[in-house]
Amino acid sequence: MWIFCPYCAIIVTMYIESVPNRNSKPCVLLRESYREGRKVKKRTLANLSKLPEDLIQGIRRLLKGGQVIEDYEEKFEVIRSLPHGHVAAVLETIKKLKLDKIIDSRRSHMRDLSIALIASRIIDPRSKLATARGFRDETAFTSLGEMLDVTDSDEDDLYAAMDWLFARQERIESQLAQQHLQNGSLILYDVTSSYFEGRTCPLAKRGHNRDGKKGKLQIVFGLLCDVEGRPIAVEVFDGNTGDPSTLGTQIEKIRQRFGLDRIILVGDRGMITEARIREELKPVDGLDWITALRAPTIRRLVNEGHLDVSLFDKTDLAEIVSPDFPEERLIVCHNPILAAERRKKRLELLTATEKELEKIITAVKREKKPLRGEKKISSRVGKILNRFKVGKHFLIEITPDSLSYERDELKIAEEAAIDGIYVIRTNVSAKVIDTEKTVTAYKGLSVAERAFRSFKTVDLKVRPIHHRLENRVRAHVFCCMLAYYVEWHMRQSLAPILFDDDDKSEGEKLRSSVVAPAKKSPKALLKASTKRTGHDEPVHSFQTMLTDLATIVKNRIQPKIDGIEPFEKTTIPTDSQKRALDLLDVRI
Repeated sequence: MWIFCPYCAIIVTMYIESVPNRNSKPCVLLRESYREGRKVKKRTLANLSKLPEDLIQGIRRLLKGGQVIEDYEEKFEVIRSLPHGHVAAVLETIKKLKLDKIIDSRRSHMRDLSIALIASRIIDPRSKLATARGFRDETAFTSLGEMLDVTDSDEDDLYAAMDWLFARQERIESQLAQQHLQNGSLILYDVTSSYFEGRTCPLAKRGHNRDGKKGKLQIVFGLLCDVEGRPIAVEVFDGNTGDPSTLGTQIEKIRQRFGLDRIILVGDRGMITEARIREELKPVDGLDWITALRAPTIRRLVNEGHLDVSLFDKTDLAEIVSPDFPEERLIVCHNPILAAERRKKRLELLTATEKELEKIITAVKREKKPLRGEKKISSRVGKILNRFKVGKHFLIEITPDSLSYERDELKIAEEAAIDGIYVIRTNVSAKVIDTEKTVTAYKGLSVAERAFRSFKTVDLKVRPIHHRLENRVRAHVFCCMLAYYVEWHMRQSLAPILFDDDDKSEGEKLRSSVVAPAKKSPKALLKASTKRTGHDEPVHSFQTMLTDLATIVKNRIQPKIDGIEPFEKTTIPTDSQKRALDLLDVRI
C-alpha cells in the first residue's frame, strides 16, 4: 500500500517484512519505505511477531489492496462441488504411463473422449448414456468431464469415440507389446466368456456359459498378458467359439503384428491341446509352449507305469519321460491340499446325487400316482446326473417300474488315485527354464484369471453388454482392457495400503516348495488381520481407495461481493489420502 503525503510531497509505502532472527522464529515487522531526494529509506512502525499468523496474513492482504469482510461465513457460497481426487489419480496415472500418447500422439477431442471412456470404466462404470450425463456441466457427478474438456458431449459422441478408438486397436496393442514384451518372453494367454443382453449382435451366440446365466447368448474373448499379468492385447470371438480354436489368431498376432520370433506361450490344458500342439505350435520355429495334461492322459501314464504315484511319498515334484511325448518334458506335481479338497468335493457330490436319486426311487414306489415309464424315469435321472456331473461314478439300472443304483467304486478309486496330481507339459529346454521356474510359469496363469475377475465383476464390469454392432462390442471390451492396464499399474503403486500383498518375495520364502499353495507375507497377514498397515494407516481395497479419494472435492465458491468472480478451492487431502497420492506420485 502506498500513501501520498501532500505536506512533504513524498510517497510512503507500507508493507510487512519477515526478518531472520538466528535460531528463533523470524521477526515480523510492519514497515514503511519512503524517498528523501534520491535516497530510499525505511523505518519500522510496529513489531507484529506476537500476532496470530492468520491475522498477519489478513493485514498483509489489506496492505496489498484487499478488503475487510465481517461475518465471512455469510459472504461466500459454495455453488458447485464435484468429486475430484479419484479423477486426478486416474488421469495422472494415464499421463505417466503415456497411454494418451500411445492412443494418439496429438491431442484431439476424440482422444480426450477416449481417455474419458477409459477413466470412467475405472472410476464408475456405467452405460454410455449415464456416462455422457456424468460429463455434462449440468448433470456431472465427477470432475472428469471438466478435466478433459468434454462437458458438451452426448452418448453419440461416445459411440463415435469408441469407433475411433477401435480403429487404433492394432497399433495401440503393438506399442504396448513393444514396451512390455521382447524375444524370449513368457506370454500368458487365457479365454473367458461374458453373457450378452439382446439377440441382434452377430457375435452373440450360445456356447459354454461360464457365468451361470442359462438361456443367455454370450461372447468369448481372449486376453494376452505378460508374465506379471499386465494386459497387452485382447480379442473378441463368437460366443460359440471353443477355447483351442482361438489360439491360431494369437500366434499370428504375436509373430506378425508384434514382430516376436521367439516366445514361450503359456496356456491351460483346455487351450493348448494335443491337436493345437501338433497343428499350430510345432510347425512354427521359435514358438515354445507350457501347458498341462488332462486327467485321462495322466491316468494313462499311471496305468502304463510311466508315472509312479509312490514318488510322492518323498517329494511333490519330479520330471518323468514317456514315449508318447518325445522331445518334451513332463513335470509331475502333487499338491496334498488340492487332493484333500477334491476328495471332499467328490464325496459331497456323490452324496447329493444319491439323495436326489432316492427321491426318484420314492416317486417310483409310491402307491398314489407312481412314476412309471423308462423314458420318464431316465429323464429325471439324467437331470440329476447333469446337475452334479458325477454320473460316471454310478452304475444305474432303469426299468419301466423301477430304479436302482450303486457307486462304481472302481472308477472312483481310479480317479482318486490322481487327486492333487497335475502334469505340466513343455518343449522348453531345462537350460532355458528349470523345473521350478516352469511350474511357476504355468501357475502364473492365475494372474490372467484375476484379470478376468476384475473385467467381469469386481471393478470394470464388462458385463452386461448391450451393444448391437459387432465392432462396438469389440471396442467395449478393448476399452475395458485399457482400463485394466491403468488399474494394474495403480494397484502396483498402491499395494502398500491395499489388501494386495506388496511383499510377495517374503511369502515365497515361507513356501515349502513351488508346488505348495502360495503363502501371504507377514506384512500382508498383518494388514488382513488388523486392517491397518505397518505405519498405522487404514488398509483399502482398490475400490474403497477410489471412493476415499473421491471425497477430495473441487468446490466452486462465489464471494458475495460485487465484481468478484467465483473461484475454485479443492479439499485438503487427509493424511491417508496424501499417502495414496504420494504412492501414485500425483499432486492435487
